[in-house]
Amino acid sequence: MQDPLTLFCLPCAGASASMYLRWRRLLPSWVKLVPIELPGRGNRLDELPKESYSDLAHSLCDELALSLPEQYVLFGHSMGALLAYGIAQGLCSGGSFPPKALLVSGCAAPIRQDSQRYNNMQSDAALIADLGKQGGTPEEVFGNQELLTMTLDLLRMDYRVCGSFQYSQLPPLPIPIHSFAGRSDEISVAKLNDWRLESTRICTLDWFDGGHFFLRQSEDWFLFVLKKRLMESRAEVQCETTASA
Repeated sequence: MQDPLTLFCLPCAGASASMYLRWRRLLPSWVKLVPIELPGRGNRLDELPKESYSDLAHSLCDELALSLPEQYVLFGHSMGALLAYGIAQGLCSGGSFPPKALLVSGCAAPIRQDSQRYNNMQSDAALIADLGKQGGTPEEVFGNQELLTMTLDLLRMDYRVCGSFQYSQLPPLPIPIHSFAGRSDEISVAKLNDWRLESTRICTLDWFDGGHFFLRQSEDWFLFVLKKRLMESRAEVQCETTASA
C-alpha cells in the first residue's frame, strides 16, 4: 500500500495552524494533514516570535528537514504561501527530499511582492481597515476588545515578516507550482502568473469565487480542486516508483 501524501500547511498572517484543522475531516484518507504552527501562537505561544522573513523561513526549514517524509507537498495561504516558497527553496538547496509540489494560495509571486505595503500598515486603524477589506475575520472579533487587541498584535508582527521579504533571484524549483486565487481579490493576474518564473516544471492557476479568503468562501469547490492537484502529485510519485522498480 502506498504511503499517504503529507500536506504541510502554513497559516496566513494573523492566524495559527488551527485554521486548517477542519480539513482533517474533509480531505481523503490518503492525505496526511500537518498544520505547521509558527512561533508565538497556538502550542508555541511561549516561544519568541520572529519578525524577519529570512529568519522565520530558515528556522521552519531546519525544523522540517529533521523528519521529512518521502512524499509531501507544501501549502500556504497569503503569508503562508510566501513562507512555503522559502521553505521549498531551503529544502531543495540543502539536499533534503524536495516536496512533490508547492501549492500557493492568495499570494503574488515572489518577484511581485510589495513589501512596502506591509510596512505602511502598522497602526491599529490601518490594520483594522485591512482586516475588514480582506473579509476573513469573524465579526465577533471586532466586537471584543481583548480578542481584537490580540489579533492586531499578531497581525502587526506578521506584517513585519512580510515587510522584511526581499526578493533575490534563486534557481527555479524543480517541482510543480500550483497557484490558487480569488476572482474578487486585489492580486492581479500578472502577479499570479509570475509564479511560473520560480519553477522548471508545470505551473497552474485555479480561480475561485470570492475575495482574499476564497478558500473559505468557496470551500467545497476549493477542496475539490485541491484534492485534484494532490492526486496529480500522488500519481507522479507512483510513476516515479514504477520507473525505478
